[in-house]
Amino acid sequence: MVWSRVVTDPGPRIDVIDIRAVRPSPDARSRRQRELVGGLLRCYPVSFLVLAPYVLLILPMAVVNGNPQTGFIVFLVGLALLGSVSVETVGLFFGRPDPQWRQGMRQATARYPRIYPVARLVTLSSIVADLLGAYLGRGSIVAQISGELSDAPLVALTKLFSGWGALGFALLVASHLGGRLSRARLYGWLGALVTTQAVVTMLTALTAPLIAFLFFVVAAGVVCGVFRLRYLLLGTVVMVLLWPAIFEYRNEIRQDQGIAVSDAVTAADRIRLDRQLTLVAGIEVPVDLGQPGLVDHLRYGLVPRIVDPDRPALSTGQQINQFLGGGPTSASNFLLLGNIWFFEGPVGVLGVHAFWAGFVALLLRWRARPGPARLSLFCLVFSDVLLWSGTYPESTIAFLQHVVSAMTVFFLLWLTRSVRLRSPRRPGRVVLPVGRRLPRGVHRADGRPVAPRVGGRLVARRQRGA
Repeated sequence: MVWSRVVTDPGPRIDVIDIRAVRPSPDARSRRQRELVGGLLRCYPVSFLVLAPYVLLILPMAVVNGNPQTGFIVFLVGLALLGSVSVETVGLFFGRPDPQWRQGMRQATARYPRIYPVARLVTLSSIVADLLGAYLGRGSIVAQISGELSDAPLVALTKLFSGWGALGFALLVASHLGGRLSRARLYGWLGALVTTQAVVTMLTALTAPLIAFLFFVVAAGVVCGVFRLRYLLLGTVVMVLLWPAIFEYRNEIRQDQGIAVSDAVTAADRIRLDRQLTLVAGIEVPVDLGQPGLVDHLRYGLVPRIVDPDRPALSTGQQINQFLGGGPTSASNFLLLGNIWFFEGPVGVLGVHAFWAGFVALLLRWRARPGPARLSLFCLVFSDVLLWSGTYPESTIAFLQHVVSAMTVFFLLWLTRSVRLRSPRRPGRVVLPVGRRLPRGVHRADGRPVAPRVGGRLVARRQRGA
């Protein structure tokens, strides 16, 4: 046998791509980085909410101004993080948030085809109620100083919609993540909510609710994946730069309403939140000032004032101010961590954050993805119970009040949900709103058309070409 030395033509040359030379695009790397950061924040949401304001604002001010109690601030934050991080870490062994967050939220909201109309209704109701309540004097600086509550029927009616701003935010975010609301429209609605709070600030001469709502929107939006983490840093910088002008404008409003404003307190003094917190450092805790107990939590939290109009108003801020040597016409606050330390001691700081960390983990991780109701409860925890500027224990009572108020919205979502219809002969399901008939052209989940009904019986469609 003779082997031929002729080399045959292998044909056209085939380009071989070196796998090592293929690198992800900058957009893909950025998207992967956002997903990684978002997943980490959803694993530790309570710890993030506790840590963010102190890292961005409070601790830097304490360090720059040489606060001698900076160590006490670090100790309080560390104690709160010990409770939240430990529970959130243990919770990872029982379940993690859905790594495909947007896809999971789209599936979780698929049974709520009317979620965006409900979100619009809740948001508009919140805007109208807040503006009307502020116009009638609800929550104004005058009412805070006098300690008197307006007994007008419209004021009592607006209180029924308390907390619907955070509720509307949650449903708008759920609508966006579910694919029923574009990002541009989402930002437009959120801008309307923030603008409403700015108008309320001009009517009530109180800036704390506006700043708290802004921080809640950005922080909750970061955890839910609709904002980037850098937005929180940018918002903090903008707020610090605008604070002197906001402070002066607030004082002018108060003077126009006949309220004396001290010239000794400057904008720089008012933004020193580190000093506000460290006022509690030298006090022997826990302190009993007759703060609300369990029965009071249930009475104030679960029973609307319109049903129980004779109960006295909660005045924890005034009680703290009198304890510090002030008068009953002013209110003081040690921020959320300081108030918990003041009333509950170190065990309370640890226990409160551990409890709510477990509650939030249950909301976000049970069955991998939260629906609209659970996402709403999550946002209410963020805006009421765990917000850094909240007044404990009134913040917990406010959470209960807002949950009761949200029950009507949850019931409306339940009424407009979809049902799953299964065919006994063919697998698959049809998702339709409750109380609606099968429309023409509806298809099953597997893509096959639904057979029409004639006289209550299923009529098989004749296939073309059969």
